[in-house]
Amino acid sequence: MSLLIEWRNGHDNLLDAKICLFSLPGVGNVGKAAIDALNSTNDAVEVARLHHTALPPLATLDEDGLLSPPHLSLRAIATSGGEFLLTLTGTSQPLEPNNQGIMAREILDMLSNFAITELVVLAGMVDEAARKETFIVASSSSYRVDLESRGANVRRDEPSSGAIGMAALLSSLGPVYGINSACAIATTVGASGDIIASQKLLNSIDLWYGLNLVIPQDANKKLVEKLKQISPQHNSDLVAELTHTHDAFYM
Repeated sequence: MSLLIEWRNGHDNLLDAKICLFSLPGVGNVGKAAIDALNSTNDAVEVARLHHTALPPLATLDEDGLLSPPHLSLRAIATSGGEFLLTLTGTSQPLEPNNQGIMAREILDMLSNFAITELVVLAGMVDEAARKETFIVASSSSYRVDLESRGANVRRDEPSSGAIGMAALLSSLGPVYGINSACAIATTVGASGDIIASQKLLNSIDLWYGLNLVIPQDANKKLVEKLKQISPQHNSDLVAELTHTHDAFYM
């Protein structure tokens, strides 16, 4: 087994959490930005780092200014119900398909050993700019029925082209390890970081799973900051124009 768990901040378990949200950089960085914002807004505590030999050998500076080996960060968020929600994210994934498969299986095995019952992968799907939707795709019929009973927007015909990479494997292999897994998707044009789509995805997940989390509501502020970088002299007019008839600007 190539997965090494480095426990952090005095922890040695996953705090009896039942749900884990996962994402890596991808289309529009929708899922990754969503989890990063969720961690920041809810003061998530790093419980562990997952090191794997399949990750690209790039060491980076962490938030403490320390050189850190490649890893995925596993963090815990305290919910209003007194339970914990886990988030798992990182900056990269294995480059080779077989290594992606190995790492995905070892992560699922670890989550299963700690009695995680639900794994939700957050992702973006490229579509036309006028379409702004969030939906979820389950990996088992029983979990699909469960999600539908919660009022989730469950799809059976999308994504029509399927999915690839770690996100695809983790969201589809869950039942093999006794975990209810699904992929929650927000549509995006996918050019770069889509803050609005990330926020919509978080709002949907919070509603469908009844998490009562603190959802970041600063998309408009971030839009203005982005526009200032693009056109410092005319950002106010641009904001008015872009938000007059549409509720999102894809960045």
